[in-house]
Amino acid sequence: MQSKNLKKSYKFALRTALYVTLFTTVLVSAFLHFYHAINWHLVFYPLLCFPLCFFIIQYRVERFIYKRVKKIYDDLTLLESTSLRQQPITTDMGTLTKEIDKYAKNKKFEIETLKIREEYRKEFIGNVSHELKTPLFTVQSYLLTLLDGGIEDEKIRKKYLTRASKGVERLTYIIKDLDMITKLEVGDLSLEKENFDIVKLVQSVFDLFEMKAAKKNITLIFDIDYPKPIMVYADKERIQQVLTNLIVNSIKYGREKGTTEVSIENLIKNKAIIRVTDNGEGIAKANLQRLFERFYRVDKSGSRKEGGSGLGLSIVKHIIEAHEEKIYIESQLGVGSEFSFTLEKSK
Repeated sequence: MQSKNLKKSYKFALRTALYVTLFTTVLVSAFLHFYHAINWHLVFYPLLCFPLCFFIIQYRVERFIYKRVKKIYDDLTLLESTSLRQQPITTDMGTLTKEIDKYAKNKKFEIETLKIREEYRKEFIGNVSHELKTPLFTVQSYLLTLLDGGIEDEKIRKKYLTRASKGVERLTYIIKDLDMITKLEVGDLSLEKENFDIVKLVQSVFDLFEMKAAKKNITLIFDIDYPKPIMVYADKERIQQVLTNLIVNSIKYGREKGTTEVSIENLIKNKAIIRVTDNGEGIAKANLQRLFERFYRVDKSGSRKEGGSGLGLSIVKHIIEAHEEKIYIESQLGVGSEFSFTLEKSK
């Protein structure tokens, strides 16, 4: 490889030196022949001329190219090309072309990534603004009504203060959930892993939301009876939060007299997979890729009537990824949805 690069690097100088040597040898021979002075000493001329020409040409070309190439490196350095800065300056045009091409591709990728992030940032700020604005304006309007005289009427006072309290509660949910996502993303929220029975945890979440499900005649069930405990190793409180979000969502978007079913299966030797399945509205394929984004809503209007921060699924994804596990979703519009996630089984 090194010899190949050497040949490539010195090809120009070698060829030029050869041409100069041949040309001058012929010229000198013709000159001496004209004066009838040719002798055997002429043999030494090309032997001396060729290496001398080679070194002079190589040196001059190297210096000529080096100055211009160095300027290219300096210009690229101003653009913070760390990859070029770490390498010695090359005067080989092929190598330089590859380096600059690679640099250009990397910069193009960086620009595209920044554009995507900028779009995401704008959308995120817009969503945060909208989510905070709605409950804030609601609370403000109720309080202003009370200040304008409504506080004198006991019925209006109680009614509006209750609604204002719900608005503040919604703001609290949003701020707490945003704080949790931020901590999960930067790794500040440590997981307290322990061994626990996932069947028992699912049942406790069922008990918490039994009344909520009953209002829509939705039945919360296991796929089969689990007479024995299924022990997993994870942060119990965080996994309860995951199950709570998934089950509440299945109730929220479930159909009347529907079901929310949880199943627990062995995936591989040391992994279990927990599935939360409903026969509700389902989700269109176009929405599946963005479902775990902050504040992303499939139903822009209906979901707000049900409350919540709009961050539930994003939190679910971050908690599962913090456990170094996977979460999956399968859904068909009008048929239902299935969310599933893996957990490490206790050893």
